[in-house]
Amino acid sequence: MEIDTLDRVLSQHPFFQSLDEGYRKLIVGCASNVVFQAGEIIFREGESADHFYIIRHGRVALEMHNGGKGPIIVETLGEGDVLGWSWLVPPYHWRFDAHAVELTRAIALDGQCLRKKCYEDHSLGYELLMRIVNLIAERLHATRMQLMDVYGNVKH
Repeated sequence: MEIDTLDRVLSQHPFFQSLDEGYRKLIVGCASNVVFQAGEIIFREGESADHFYIIRHGRVALEMHNGGKGPIIVETLGEGDVLGWSWLVPPYHWRFDAHAVELTRAIALDGQCLRKKCYEDHSLGYELLMRIVNLIAERLHATRMQLMDVYGNVKH
């Protein structure tokens, strides 16, 4: 049986595909395995965004608050998804709440560690920024589709 190292897992993940091996090894230095129990809060809107996560198993709900009507699930992420982009975008605060819907295993990447490495090597920073921008665009598209599904049949 072959053991999955963090480097091996990251090298096989689409977010890190075609990333220079040297950069990936720098990133692994900022990575650790984490586990979230079902119902556990991973982060809250407005808190300092100091990590992002590669979900290996489980599901995570992204939520926003709706003026006292309770949380609205914006998106549910699962195996293979990347959770969090706020660690790279000033002022580095979460834009949503996130909680584990079920037992969730992930790789946590330390945002402060990565930002430091990006400041030291702007090419690494550019590579990560382009990947995060792509992630943001995908999330925006998914949100747009969800809104069209919810509000698309409303007649004025």
